Amino acid sequence: MHVERRVLLALVSAALAVTSITATPAAAAPQVRHDSDRDFGNGPERNEIAATDPVAARRATPAGENQVRTHQGYPRRTELRVYPEDPTDRSIKLGLTPYHALAPRLNALQDRSDRVSVEVVGQSGLGRDLYLVTLTAPEKPAESRQQDAWRDLIENDPVRAARDHRLERDYKAPLWINNNIHGNEWEGTDAALRQIDYLATTNDPAARRLLRHSRIYFNVTANPDGRVAGTRGNANGFDLNRDFVTNSQPENVAMREEIEDTQPVITLDEHGYSDGTLIEPTGPPHGQNYDFDLYIRHGYADGLEMEAAVKALGYPEAQDVVVPFRDLAPGDWDGWPPIFTAQYAMYHGAVSYTIEIPLQVNNDAYNTLPVEELRRRAAINTDVSEATVKTTLSYLDRHRVELVDNQIEIFRRGAAGEPQRYVPDGFVPGFGPEDRFTTNFPRAYVIPAGPTQRSAVAAARLVDHLVAHDVRVRRATRPFTLGGHRYPVGSYVVDMHQPKRGLANVMLEAGKDVSDDAPQMYDIAGWSHRLLWGASADIVRNGQVRVPSVAVVAAAPTGGLDVAPGRDLAIRIVDGKDASAVNDLLGRGLSLRRLGDGTVVVPASGRQAARAVADRYGVRFTAAPPGAGSPLHRVTVAAAVAVDELFALRDMGFDVRPVSTATLNAGFDLSRVDVLLVSSGLRYDQLQPAARAQVDAVLAQGGVVTRGATGSRFNADARLLPVTAVPGRGDANGVVTVDNAGASVLAGSTPTSFVYSPQWFANLGAGVRAEQRYAAGNPLVAGHWRPNADGSGGPTAAAGQAAVVSGTSATGARVLMFGTEPLFRAHPKGLYAQVASAIYWSATR
Repeated sequence: MHVERRVLLALVSAALAVTSITATPAAAAPQVRHDSDRDFGNGPERNEIAATDPVAARRATPAGENQVRTHQGYPRRTELRVYPEDPTDRSIKLGLTPYHALAPRLNALQDRSDRVSVEVVGQSGLGRDLYLVTLTAPEKPAESRQQDAWRDLIENDPVRAARDHRLERDYKAPLWINNNIHGNEWEGTDAALRQIDYLATTNDPAARRLLRHSRIYFNVTANPDGRVAGTRGNANGFDLNRDFVTNSQPENVAMREEIEDTQPVITLDEHGYSDGTLIEPTGPPHGQNYDFDLYIRHGYADGLEMEAAVKALGYPEAQDVVVPFRDLAPGDWDGWPPIFTAQYAMYHGAVSYTIEIPLQVNNDAYNTLPVEELRRRAAINTDVSEATVKTTLSYLDRHRVELVDNQIEIFRRGAAGEPQRYVPDGFVPGFGPEDRFTTNFPRAYVIPAGPTQRSAVAAARLVDHLVAHDVRVRRATRPFTLGGHRYPVGSYVVDMHQPKRGLANVMLEAGKDVSDDAPQMYDIAGWSHRLLWGASADIVRNGQVRVPSVAVVAAAPTGGLDVAPGRDLAIRIVDGKDASAVNDLLGRGLSLRRLGDGTVVVPASGRQAARAVADRYGVRFTAAPPGAGSPLHRVTVAAAVAVDELFALRDMGFDVRPVSTATLNAGFDLSRVDVLLVSSGLRYDQLQPAARAQVDAVLAQGGVVTRGATGSRFNADARLLPVTAVPGRGDANGVVTVDNAGASVLAGSTPTSFVYSPQWFANLGAGVRAEQRYAAGNPLVAGHWRPNADGSGGPTAAAGQAAVVSGTSATGARVLMFGTEPLFRAHPKGLYAQVASAIYWSATR
């Protein structure tokens, strides 16, 4: 047992206050979060700081284009385009390398050394190049092709790979080092540059030997926009270290592709700043889809070596090293969700680590400490980061064969469909029952085609997402029977006997309720793509999978018109892509109608435009039912929302104007706004008279959609719907089952939803409809949701309560209130339609 972390840990928190928010003149206190010193990617600020347009974040405009000089074998040289000098780059104050200095430095190094290659693997949100630097001994094209063939063999035929003696002797073990994923955690980039310079130019025989037997990949800065601006998130405000299995951001797409293409046996993700250096492995809960025995032996050994190397630097500030597996309580620094770099890379066969360097130089420290002190700290942090890299290079050099064999075995077990191994107590020092997390892999998943599929466009999106993440999917060429069900041609099958079965399952399984496994979790604990992305998918528990099929490279097209020429067309809003199509048509100037059941009608004269958007978004139009409906015009939304919600709304094509208490008090014009969406950064009681008058005008003519504690307070202060908003425990999150019986605006919604700091609504007044209720019993399917110390705020208290409500205010505003999280981090794609439907409904009369 881990003495430090297992000894009855500090009590999780004092009892959390329970605050009800009711539609009365009395001001209602905002929701209280579960007490914690953890840094959530979306924490309390999610409800307090409204998103703004990134107008200050200028698109980077370099001179010229990147010129690829060589592309076969190694080195692979690229003449990088050079960006103008930017004196506002926040790294300069710390004495670190500004982004604009990277290309000249890397260009010069490519000219000096035949061991270094630089490739541009993508662009950031603002157009800055993303650099992948490879250090290895020179390779002729034929040698590089052989390395590629061995890498493919390891994944695709691990049995043969395990017997290939040439592979064992000559395969170059890959190591991938990710830096600066949080833009204001700078020093990993500078540590990487030091090691790049050293490995490219040194004559040290040990380093030269390492490069003959390895490929060392550096993602120099994963978040250049954040590096320049000094922000944790990217230009869209997203925490990139929470986006791996959602992959909504261009930087994450590039990182995912780097991991897939390099197939590292070890991954380091360099971060800052903890109170003392932190070096994984994580504490429990550990992801239940890993072959954990193949991770933890090397994971713990190299972690301890990195700890010793950091201490050996001699800095007093770096002597307190935390290894979460050994030192921290369950849930304090867990490895449960696949949203983080390290935990995601493990599903691609890597022994992975998050590294946290010790001395804070960002946020308040950046603005208050003297420059000399900031630079002293940054220099120590760079040394610490470099020590972890150097140690891992040494570990790779000494354990290359074992690490490659380890990866081969991960893929072999997956392809063979073998059960996970039982890991006994003491497998590594401190391993105990609290570390043992396993699952029973199903035999297959089926994503059906035909009438049983809830949304063809959602099914195609899910399939394309799986394929992009190197999960193998096949498309049936004939009808087939599997698991006792008959499926039509065109259905998709995910055979779970595949090398990366852990990754397939972590996306498609429901997940697990880990509420009893840890008193709290570091971040989210539920995320199921099968339950949250809007597609129907069946589980096949056992049996043989013999389906006439072809491998999928991309899902089959889904868009089309199922209606004869000359007739009006109709589309139901069951997916965010349906909303995208409607907003596109409205943007083209078409006059649409919305029927009472939410169906949107396109006139027959708009057939050509409908065909174009059907092809673009993959949606289908059917013949319009009878009914006049209400005119639906282009909707302008004033949104006081979190950054992820702003991103999702614009992803659906809504015309969104970000607002907040401050912008409204500064005179923002709401005269052309149809709907006010409130979830963050807007307080009705803090509006000045002129701003309040503008808001009241919207409330008299338009609609309101709210989410969470801030939205509920706005509802109460503006006296809109007579309801009492009841907060659940503040750190609760996960996938929940909901009951849509009686829904009107949200009719046809999925039977599952997502919560993060959940709410429910009690004491529903006259005219208020429960659009959605938490399921009876325990609605939590997967995630972490415990009651407060006083017994309140838990899932059983939420059971049967209204999760979403709608109604019309005394002023005539149509109001819909979410206690769930339908747009959270752009992940629950299948819930987007709920917000779109709420906006259309509230905007029409």
